[in-house]
Amino acid sequence: MTVRDIRLFGDPVLRTVCEPVGDPGPALAALVEDLLDTVQVPGRAGVAANQIGVALRAFAYNVDGRIGYLLDPELVEVRGEPVDFDEGCLSVPDLVFPTKRWPWARSTGRQLDGSVVEVVGEGVLAEALQHEQDHLDGRLYLTRLERDVRREAMAEVRTAPWFR
Repeated sequence: MTVRDIRLFGDPVLRTVCEPVGDPGPALAALVEDLLDTVQVPGRAGVAANQIGVALRAFAYNVDGRIGYLLDPELVEVRGEPVDFDEGCLSVPDLVFPTKRWPWARSTGRQLDGSVVEVVGEGVLAEALQHEQDHLDGRLYLTRLERDVRREAMAEVRTAPWFR
């Protein structure tokens, strides 16, 4: 079991638009295993590959007993009126802010065997699908905050003990 360290706010890999994963092979299988091991630490709903230092389009999720991964995922549909979720991020530890997300989401992606899969979720799973997709696009949830909330969030980031 390999639980990888999480990259923190300020690490350039978190602002990197991730590349497609390419052909499956041993290195990609090892990445998927590391993502699945890392996301299963209690309190984690999702981990994107760039959060563990790999700028490839892959993430793992762990919500309400549903554990899985998507390679080259696409957020293909969202529904409902955006609502505020109390959202946090492993790369911005210990800080939670209201973030507008759609309450329902559908993502598609591939598995290591090349099969196409679909993940549909409501509530926290919908939030996680959107949050992890943002990571792969080089975007942290802080950029989605309303201006006043973002100002407060950035002040808290700058004074956080983990911030360098």
